[in-house]
Amino acid sequence: MRFGYDAKRAFHNFSGLGNYSRDMIRILSNQFPDQYYILYNPKPSKLDWIKESEHLKIHYPKSKLWKTFSSLWRQRAVSNQIKEDKIDLYHGLSGEIPRGIDRSKTKVVVTIHDLIFMRFPELYKPVDRKIYFSKVNSAVQNSDVIITISKQTKNDIIHFFQTDESKIKVHYQGCNPAFKKQYSLSTKNNLRERFNLPEKFILNVGTLEKRKNILSILQAIKDLSYHLVLVGKPTKYFNDLKAYIDENHMEQRIHFVHGLQMKELAALYQAATLFCYPSVFEGFGIPIIESLFSKTAVITSSGSCFEEAGGPGSVYVKAGDISHLRNEISDLMENEIRRHRIEELGYAFVQKFNDENVGNGMMKIYQELF
Repeated sequence: MRFGYDAKRAFHNFSGLGNYSRDMIRILSNQFPDQYYILYNPKPSKLDWIKESEHLKIHYPKSKLWKTFSSLWRQRAVSNQIKEDKIDLYHGLSGEIPRGIDRSKTKVVVTIHDLIFMRFPELYKPVDRKIYFSKVNSAVQNSDVIITISKQTKNDIIHFFQTDESKIKVHYQGCNPAFKKQYSLSTKNNLRERFNLPEKFILNVGTLEKRKNILSILQAIKDLSYHLVLVGKPTKYFNDLKAYIDENHMEQRIHFVHGLQMKELAALYQAATLFCYPSVFEGFGIPIIESLFSKTAVITSSGSCFEEAGGPGSVYVKAGDISHLRNEISDLMENEIRRHRIEELGYAFVQKFNDENVGNGMMKIYQELF
């Protein structure tokens, strides 16, 4: 069969949606090399994310016009190329599909990661909310199957769009292979030396934005001695964090890290004593999966989708309960027996997100459409 993919995020996004797209393409093309995969990329990438092979090709806009207006090509005109390429199934990997594709014979699948812009509209500009709604609404109405990466997002789609439940399939995402490898002690020590980190530290990974609730970690460890490493792209919320750090003289204990390669990030997870992810709301929470594969204990928020990602072994704290968060951090940092038990439980649970399960599950969804 011939599968087509919206590959913009796979080639041009460095974080969540990009990682999901790259992992899904990698898993399927490796696990099912007898199929043919075409990646629709609006423009060349500066990074060599994905290599072409005999059964995997990258297609760009054909005409000079659409090369110039590549965003419009991706939103609409690519439908003509999809038809010309005789694609059996097209998968929009990041919550949108091209207009007009529903009028073709191509089966259409879309992955919707979250509806945070509807759950927390105050976090988005009005114009952005309108754009996001238009794209998601079109995808919901015109796809044959909607894939969500958590039960939470499935429930949100039913709630906000009154979508037939039978049209939605929950299919959990995978994880980059870098997080499944074991890194040497010297590699981890080199990272500690490079970033001036102590033997024991807390790690948080994700964009530094208000929804991630990172300030609560700072508040929880303010009167403790632990170091915190924050890995992520800063936003305006960074100013709030910096102000709190300066006000409470925590400069020597808070480390902002960015620009890591995937293998370096994976080694940093393994070097960490504890992973703390007190986000208010997510579509899934891939950093939790990365931490579990790294055999690093997780504290995250109760509610939302976090129990789906963290499993029964992780520790859950209500977002905003600073006292409870402080107690759990302190206990896990000091109680090595409990911490190791949580690490083993998490590692056993996270095997459900391995490549084989992810690939087989997705291919089954595809095949059920024919």
